[in-house]
Amino acid sequence: MAVFPSVQWFDAVRAVFNADESYQGGGGGACNALMGLKVAGQSFLITFEGAECSAAAKVQDSDLAAADYILEMSYADWKDMIQNIAQNGRADLHHTLNTLDLGRPEGLSHSMHGDQYREDLFFRYNQSMQYFFDASARVATEFAE
Repeated sequence: MAVFPSVQWFDAVRAVFNADESYQGGGGGACNALMGLKVAGQSFLITFEGAECSAAAKVQDSDLAAADYILEMSYADWKDMIQNIAQNGRADLHHTLNTLDLGRPEGLSHSMHGDQYREDLFFRYNQSMQYFFDASARVATEFAE
């Protein structure tokens, strides 16, 4: 069982995502982005190249400057999203990245660099990112409290 958040958990999701072509089809398509995540005081970089997620790494907060965009929520919100995905096989309409972004005055996605083109990659590749997180439905997850 993989613990969220951890590189082990992201690697398990990566394995599911990369092995199932249905996550690359249906509107996901090619995706070239470096996604930063902030979860429970930890920072991660997730690399997407073409139709695959090629790497996941735990990094220092300052390393997030390399990310095209950063997704940041409270631990409770991350846990709620992942549990919802596990229960439904994919995010319901209240737990998609798009809904979570639109439901926050400050949004879900932001950056450290102010490069609007790179920040817009979140919106361009949003469906691929959603498929990535939806793949977590097939990963036995334990939550670090």
